[in-house]
Order: sequence, then C-alpha cells, then structure tokens
Amino acid sequence: MSISSRFSASLSTLAIAVLCAIATPGKADVTIEPLVTGLDTPWAVAPMPDGGALITLKAGQLLHVADGKAQQVAGVPKVASGGQGGLLDITLAADFAQTRTLFMTYSKPQGQGSGTALVRARLSEQGDRLADVTQLFEMARGSSGGRHFGSRVVEARDGTLFVTIGDRGDRPSAQDTTRHNGSIVRVTRDGRVPADNPFVGRDGVRPEIWSFGHRNPQGAGLDLQGNLWVSEHGARGGDEVNAVRAGANYGWPVISYGRHYSGAKIGEGTAKAGMEQPEFYWDPSMAPSGLLVYSGKLNPDWKGDILVGSLKFDYIARLDGSPLQEVAQIKTPETARVRDIVEAPDGSIWFISVGNGTVYRMTP
Repeated sequence: MSISSRFSASLSTLAIAVLCAIATPGKADVTIEPLVTGLDTPWAVAPMPDGGALITLKAGQLLHVADGKAQQVAGVPKVASGGQGGLLDITLAADFAQTRTLFMTYSKPQGQGSGTALVRARLSEQGDRLADVTQLFEMARGSSGGRHFGSRVVEARDGTLFVTIGDRGDRPSAQDTTRHNGSIVRVTRDGRVPADNPFVGRDGVRPEIWSFGHRNPQGAGLDLQGNLWVSEHGARGGDEVNAVRAGANYGWPVISYGRHYSGAKIGEGTAKAGMEQPEFYWDPSMAPSGLLVYSGKLNPDWKGDILVGSLKFDYIARLDGSPLQEVAQIKTPETARVRDIVEAPDGSIWFISVGNGTVYRMTP
C-alpha cells in the first residue's frame, strides 16, 4: 500500500514525538506524557510487551510504533470508512509474546451496507505486516448508514472473545435476537460458538449472542475477577456503565435514563421486569468511549476502579464504590475527546485523545 505525502509527514512527526515525549503534570496526582502525536482520527491503542504499540486509525491504517519510529502495517482488511465506521479496536492476545497473535474489529463492507466484524491475525517479527488474517465473526444483516458499530474486542480469561456491537441506528433491532444489532457476542479464537453461550440451541436467537439490548457500547474491559463491563452511549442523557451477565437484556430502546434528541420520551420509562439496570449512568451525556478496570499496579488506591473516557466533556472519569459512583474527573488539556483507555504491562495507563491526535501515557 502506498503512503500519501500527507501520511508520510505524519509518520515523520510520529517518530519525533516518540523520541521527544516530555512528561507534564496533570490533575489528581497524575503525570501525563505524549507518546505519539500527529495522528489522524486514532481509535485504539495496544501497548506491546516490548514497550512499542499498535495504533488503529479509523480511515483503515494500522501503525506499529517502536524504537522512536512509526511504520504502517500491511495486510489490514478493507474497511467501510464513513461516519463512525472504519478500522476500530485492536487487542493483543494474552499469548502475544509467544504467538504474535492479535484481534481487530472493523466495519466490513456488506453489499449496500456494512457491519461490525472481527479478525485474528499474526504480526510479523519486523512489525511491518499482518499474516494469517482470518475472519472470526461478522454481524448478520449489516445496515446502511455510519452509526453505532460498538466495536470493542476483549479476550476473556478462558480465551474466548467478547465483541460489542451497537444497534447501527436501528433502535428496535437491539431487542431482535434474530439479529446481532445491539448485542455483545462471544466466540472462540477460531470463530466457533462456545457450547456454554447462553442461547445455544434456542430458536430465534443468534447463538453468538452473550447479551442484548445495548445501544452503542464503545468501552469494554474485564474487572479483577474476570467479569465483563461495558460503557455505552445513551441518546440525550442515559450513558451507561453495565456489568454484563450472560443472557441478560439491557433494555434499549424499551428503557433508558435519557430522552431522544428531539426531547421525546424513550420507550416505557427507566425500568421494566426482565431488563437490567445500569450500575451507573450519566445525565447529561458525557459520550463514553473506552473502559478500563485498573489493576492497581502503580497505585493501590485505584485498584479495581473503573476509568472511562469522555468524548464530549474532555475528561477521564474514575468510578468506585458500591453503588458505583463517579469519584473523580481527570481533566487536563491532554484529555480532549478521549477515545480509548488501556493499561500497559508496566501498569501505566495509555489513552487516546482524538482532539489532540495523540496517544498519551498516564502514571497515577
């Protein structure tokens, strides 16, 4: 793939930024330093065991950053880039150090529409190419339009993979279990349906579905016990943090703590029998994207806390307690439109600012 002159300039900037990152103090007793700058709409970052990183750009490029240099990785699947769609999440396999295996989600072209898809691939030793690219999953009956792909991928402790999928802007579809819209799916590393998925063998339910009734979950991570949590966009109000249970219905669009953008009421209210309540919600909406449950490696006081990025109000929320509460906001010039937030092997916290086109490293 040829690299445009504009992108070549960006790569030069990236190399300088990696070499010249300077730490600056932030709020809440954190230090924040830029690692990679000059990025055009970055979506996800995966810190590598050797200190490097892989970064997805929504337009369809994958970057490998290491030793003060950045290079474009060849072999990325073709994406349907438009609206909220493109090359989206990336997660390194738990055994990446031995196998070089990684997982990526993206909006895949599907005739006149597009849908969330998951691939497995192997990164070359030189970090310049993907090999053995294998599709593990794609949502059925993808939709036209560029909204609500969801699209985080999380590897569970048992090696299975959770993928979050938004309703694609088709609200009723999130309650239609014959479709994948508005669901979290679970598949194996070779794309099979695990035998213990909650709806295996049930008529009228896609067997990959783990939970449903989601609007647009753009943050996902495991807690310290290995349970899945997600953050998801509401409409006007009603952004949620949910503890995800197998087979559960999270209510969208029947129940919500928000309203339609027109101001009209959503569904039947805020609660209904058989539908889950969020562990926490924001009103007004803060547009959550990226979710991390922190290990406490560098700061035991944050152990088990949930960190969620805000695309709207430019901060990182820290949530703790039972019931869950937002106990702090990390808001600095660096936290402009936070898209992704992950923990590196050394316990530092890396996040993407779309507003600044930068990957930052934060140490609590």
